[in-house]
Amino acid sequence: MAKLSQEDLLAQFEEMTLIELSEFVKAFEDKFDVTAAAAVAAAPAATAAPAEAAAEQDEFDVILTGAGDKKIQVIKVVRELTSLGLKEAKDLVDGAPKPVLEKVAKDAAEKAAESLKGAGASVEVK
Repeated sequence: MAKLSQEDLLAQFEEMTLIELSEFVKAFEDKFDVTAAAAVAAAPAATAAPAEAAAEQDEFDVILTGAGDKKIQVIKVVRELTSLGLKEAKDLVDGAPKPVLEKVAKDAAEKAAESLKGAGASVEVK
């Protein structure tokens, strides 16, 4: 197998959705018996954002604006979308309006918004 450069790896990570990246981090942690810091995983995405802002928008944020009547169902959907724990998902839903997913592809954002709306939440895609 050819060795990938750091730039090649970052290019691959930029194309991944947050869910795919989260699953990769979990697999990496299991394989090498380590724990990744959240700030390290967020840093590449934050540095890439200004360069992409000038181009046509291809990344969207899914923002939970309200939990609605079925708060428990919304918490379940948030946990499925983000891989957050129960307390973190509940805090996110209680603290609405808050972003559920950030910098995801349009189709993933629309799919997440539909899931949240189906659970009774009010959602905004930016």
